[in-house]
Amino acid sequence: MRPDEPATPAGTGRPQRRKAVFLDRDSTLTEPRHYPSRPGDLVLQPDVGAALRALQHAGWALVVVTNQSGVARGFLTMNALEVMHERLGVLLAPHRVHLDGIYACPHHLDGTVPDYRGPCPCRKPAPGMLHRAAYDLELDLTRSWTVGDSPCDIAAGRAAGTHTALVGTRPYGGALPDVHCATTAEALHTVLRSHD
Repeated sequence: MRPDEPATPAGTGRPQRRKAVFLDRDSTLTEPRHYPSRPGDLVLQPDVGAALRALQHAGWALVVVTNQSGVARGFLTMNALEVMHERLGVLLAPHRVHLDGIYACPHHLDGTVPDYRGPCPCRKPAPGMLHRAAYDLELDLTRSWTVGDSPCDIAAGRAAGTHTALVGTRPYGGALPDVHCATTAEALHTVLRSHD
């Protein structure tokens, strides 16, 4: 929050909702892996720790929103996914970064696990995970950014009303992002500068 921003919007009596960065996990926050299923599969992208810490220090909420169809496909269980996300917290801790939330969609139409086979309003490009996080964490989507390496990340962010940053060289294949950056660290620094 900037010093000139009111903590409470005039006449509402309610604190101002926080802005957030919604981060895709695989190939955005962490290095690319094909259906990562073990904690050791998670390796942070270069230089993201310092960029995330700067955003956190500036008052941004940090939220992971990730499609995890590996659960529906039987590559890992929900318990294993939870252990992986605990590992993500361990990886970020030396950078003094704490995630405000992790939201994962385990569903897929082609899944082999009956409980997770089928459509889901949370699976990106649908904006369900972002809407849920905004409700749970009292976030202002219009002041927030979605950062990801895929057109579905950009589509989900736009559908939720956030600004969007595409990472890497993948073709857009759909909705255009607000910015296109070579690396996640570059995208995070762009987000930070956009609100200085």
